Amino acid sequence: MKKTTKKWSGRFSEPTSEIVKRYTASVNFDQRLAMFDIEGSLAHAAMLKKQKVISANDLKLITTGLNQIKKEIISQKFKWSIDLEDVHLNIEKRLTQIVGEPGEKIHTGRSRNDQVATDMRLYLRDVVDQTIVQIKALQKATLSLAEKHIKTIMPGMTHLQIAQPVSFAHHLHAYHQMLERDKSRFQDARKRINVLPLGAAALAGTSYPIDRKFVAKLLKFDGVMENSIDAVSDRDFLIEFNSNASLLMTHLSRWSEELIMWSSPFFEFIEISDSFCTGSSIMPQKKNPDVPELVRGKTGRVNGHLVSLLTLMKAQPLAYNKDNQEDKEPIFDVADTISDTLNIFAEMVSKLKIFPKNMETAALKGYSTATDLADYLVKKGMTFRAAHGVVAKAVKFAIDNKSDLSELELKDLKKFSKLIEEDVFNCLALKGSIESRKHIGGTSFNAVKAALKEARAKLSK
Repeated sequence: MKKTTKKWSGRFSEPTSEIVKRYTASVNFDQRLAMFDIEGSLAHAAMLKKQKVISANDLKLITTGLNQIKKEIISQKFKWSIDLEDVHLNIEKRLTQIVGEPGEKIHTGRSRNDQVATDMRLYLRDVVDQTIVQIKALQKATLSLAEKHIKTIMPGMTHLQIAQPVSFAHHLHAYHQMLERDKSRFQDARKRINVLPLGAAALAGTSYPIDRKFVAKLLKFDGVMENSIDAVSDRDFLIEFNSNASLLMTHLSRWSEELIMWSSPFFEFIEISDSFCTGSSIMPQKKNPDVPELVRGKTGRVNGHLVSLLTLMKAQPLAYNKDNQEDKEPIFDVADTISDTLNIFAEMVSKLKIFPKNMETAALKGYSTATDLADYLVKKGMTFRAAHGVVAKAVKFAIDNKSDLSELELKDLKKFSKLIEEDVFNCLALKGSIESRKHIGGTSFNAVKAALKEARAKLSK
């Protein structure tokens, strides 16, 4: 059997078996951390030189070597080896091949435990920054669509039953607000991501005269983690990121469900662009909303990764354990999934075709202005509960006569209450119903216009 060449092999008398190599290696997936690993190593080396742990010449050679490795990775000429387990040892080995002995000094004062924790924070910080940009892009697409449809009337629903008429823009603004909360959660999580674990070494710190704050400044961290044990064992920041991603995907999944319904022949409120749909292998008339359906499906995938990470951490004693190798693939997949989803969703929203007449026709069904009639009676002096009962009887009469409340004659409406006058038809009209809700957060056209204006201004900051 081939003799092991692992950096830590001195204490062992038997080489690692091939199956264990494959089982324990992470280089097949953690190599995506390479640039962040190099970034951290450059900062660590600069600190070692500053603290006179290594010489200026050592730093020069290490810097030259790491920059060469960068180029090799970018050009895909770098040779990854499973024998070297992970991204860290692969880079360190290659550095030593390039610059000789100085390459073996790069690991002075650190461990793979604090090294990988640093890499993951650098990686996730980058992902979060990009996610925030992508959320903003989707918000812009949403606002652009909403601004065109302030006066488009649609049926607002509860229990998937027609409830009250609303502005379509008001409905879209609800999703904008969800995205606003998503964005703020990622922004807040970034604060807890952006602290430096490097310097914790294996778990207890190091006896070398390191300067952690110097490294933090070079890597643009806001500060350093204040407990070395916590620094190497904490994975809260990954779980929090996944939790935020799960909420984001849940919001997009809810929106996708509505897009799927609205595009069906039973609604015909919208049409999704052909570029986001597919046909059927047997039914030539079909146009399937594959993208929103996949968003729903991928939401379960992201949620599953959250459960995986919580389960991964729930029984781990302090400090670092090999279990934590399993945190990367879920996080990488979550990052890829939300990135692709946000990009495609923004484009899909920008290309939606809207059918306002169909929306308004649907809003006329289901007696959506019944509450307005009750409010009308209350304003005339009737208690709300009494008005509720009167309107219920009026609705039953309208159902029996197969007509909308607004289509009933005044003499018929007066049978239910003498308080009803000619002006009742203003509140029974869809537009009248909408325009009566003119407070902040309401669905009146002016209130919605003001809300969109405020949202647009906030987004441009």
